[in-house]
Amino acid sequence: MDAVRITLAPSILSARAGLVGIGDRTAQRKVISLQTPSARRVLRVVEKSERVVQAGAPLVVLGDPKKIEIVTDVLTTDAVNIKPGAPVFLEAWGGDRPLRGKVRLVEPAGFTKISALGVEEKRVDVIADFMDSPDGLGDGFRVETRIVTWESSDVLKIPGSATFRERDGWSVFVVDNGRARRRVIQVGHRNQSEVEVLSGLTVGQDVILHPSNHLREGVRVRAH
Repeated sequence: MDAVRITLAPSILSARAGLVGIGDRTAQRKVISLQTPSARRVLRVVEKSERVVQAGAPLVVLGDPKKIEIVTDVLTTDAVNIKPGAPVFLEAWGGDRPLRGKVRLVEPAGFTKISALGVEEKRVDVIADFMDSPDGLGDGFRVETRIVTWESSDVLKIPGSATFRERDGWSVFVVDNGRARRRVIQVGHRNQSEVEVLSGLTVGQDVILHPSNHLREGVRVRAH
């Protein structure tokens, strides 16, 4: 959002206001008119009550609710795969359908953020513009963002929880005639929930989710 902060610039009036607060309490108060550079709505009142403020202190935040943008902080390891123009889908924003957007900028400087688990993460802000009308959304609202970094119309994929690392590759257990059989697979793209399978499986095979360390080749299994 194109927001503007109104601040009180140094002046004789502000200096005099400070002296009045300290000395003569009966002195007549002055009213200072502040001009905004353009027509905006008040988004937030920083100073809700009268008091002496320092020069340059923000008083109110102004902005145009019709001109908002999407700011998403992502891991820097994910940000390197995000390009301007990438599709964006906004979910969990309160509406009954996802909203569409498009990446405008991946900021060149990252920052450190502490995760919910207390882990330091390197993140960077990704700026996107709305393609659908953002009715009801405003400054500082929370949304969940999905950014498309790759897509294909013909993909064999399985849940990521079915895969496990073995030596230098990836494997899964499939169900074959009621028994667990290990299959070495080659994976391609992946996200937090799914994995693209390039080789090692065929369409329609059943895979075992969350395979235990005690699961062995040939063990009898059954579907739940």
